[in-house]
Amino acid sequence: MVRNTLLFLLLVYLGAFELRAQAFGNFDKKPFFQMKVQKTGPYLGLQRGKYWVFEAGVEHLWKKVELREAVSHCVNAGFNYNFTHNILGYDMGYWIKPHRVGLTYGAQFIFRTNFDESRVGIAPVVGFKFWILHLQTGYHFLPNLPDRNFETNTFFISLRVGLSNERKVNWKFGEKDGKFRM
Repeated sequence: MVRNTLLFLLLVYLGAFELRAQAFGNFDKKPFFQMKVQKTGPYLGLQRGKYWVFEAGVEHLWKKVELREAVSHCVNAGFNYNFTHNILGYDMGYWIKPHRVGLTYGAQFIFRTNFDESRVGIAPVVGFKFWILHLQTGYHFLPNLPDRNFETNTFFISLRVGLSNERKVNWKFGEKDGKFRM
């Protein structure tokens, strides 16, 4: 009985050691297929909150695509204008899309002026990007000023159309000695 118990414990110990060795051996393998895409171009959009606002700017998107997952990053800079209340704004932002299908998460550094006074703030944004369309919603955190003539959106939703002027694609297939080959 003691002999069978010792033999069983020895097999469990060696089996667990073998499983651990196999699990750690798979982490250093390179993916079979990998594609990197970089796109740069202008975007045009409309923002709707309390007011309609026209948006225009430029964005640079880079994405890493593998068989199992794709991660996209984007930086953008642009301006917007409220024609009704004469408010000009500048935005600089970043967002990330951590999966192939899913939401985008980001933030914007914002500047608004009515040509008499200015405000600087931030805006966390959540959105959905499909093809060239990017739908975002967020909230502009701006400091309160005594003047109440500052008519700008706080809570907003925007739809942007991104047009790519420049596209760069790198493809990598296969693996040989830890190096990719085409």
